[in-house]
Amino acid sequence: MSEKESAIPPPAETGEPGIALIAIDLDGTLLTSDKRLSKRAVEAITRCAAQGVRVVIASARPPRSVREVYGILGLDTFQINYNGALIHDPPRNAHVFHQPIEAALAQRIVRAARGVDPDVAVSVEILDRWCTDRIDPAFETETSKAFKPDFIGDAEAFLCEPITKIMLLAPPERLVPIRRDIAAKFGSEVTLLVSDDFLLQIVHREVDKAVALDWVAKSYGIDPANIMAIGDAPNDVGMLRYAGLGVAVDNAWEAARAAADAIVPANDADGVTHALHHFVLDRL
Repeated sequence: MSEKESAIPPPAETGEPGIALIAIDLDGTLLTSDKRLSKRAVEAITRCAAQGVRVVIASARPPRSVREVYGILGLDTFQINYNGALIHDPPRNAHVFHQPIEAALAQRIVRAARGVDPDVAVSVEILDRWCTDRIDPAFETETSKAFKPDFIGDAEAFLCEPITKIMLLAPPERLVPIRRDIAAKFGSEVTLLVSDDFLLQIVHREVDKAVALDWVAKSYGIDPANIMAIGDAPNDVGMLRYAGLGVAVDNAWEAARAAADAIVPANDADGVTHALHHFVLDRL
């Protein structure tokens, strides 16, 4: 545990507004390293929801890759996907917010990447559809392990409509110069995200979990002061700062730890459960 956990706020005074919305990242945060949900976490989230607290998943994953976890937790809330590029409403099976990259820009980015490395693999997510120019077992993500592409073929065939997320895949040593070139040429137009050393994710420049969380909070009429966000990675920094209470698990990247108000145990030590009890359930 870090020194920051020793500064966890004491129980709230009577009458102090409590947490009304909890935004939780999945990989590295709620899920264990082997991608499981702990029984204690499920029980704690279920209790929070039963008390009227909105529990929102905020993930880099697409809707289809969150569906199983969402169902196990019995949620009925909006869902933040692709780091905020999409907000999905599972009960209505509807997309309620979408911030894509325009097709023309996506085409320019892919051409530039291929100019650096002609063999870079290109995949895109369009809402909840996965299109790719090829499958390479060496570059598996959690989503690709569980789902098959909706389309496999020339990238030109799917780079003709707004793109939710571009994914460029190559061995780490080949991906570095691609990332450098894309950042230099398009850094003011898109946001580059790295979660695996073989994968460069590219989304609209305004995409951030904080922006999506603000949209969700306003939809529910909840003030940011009454929000707790829990995460572990650089893509969680925005929402950790936005929320009235930002919480990082102990296995978090340094950027996330620095943005958090409190540090709880690691994802493999039920850190989310600890946060839910300490900041919500023990204060009801």
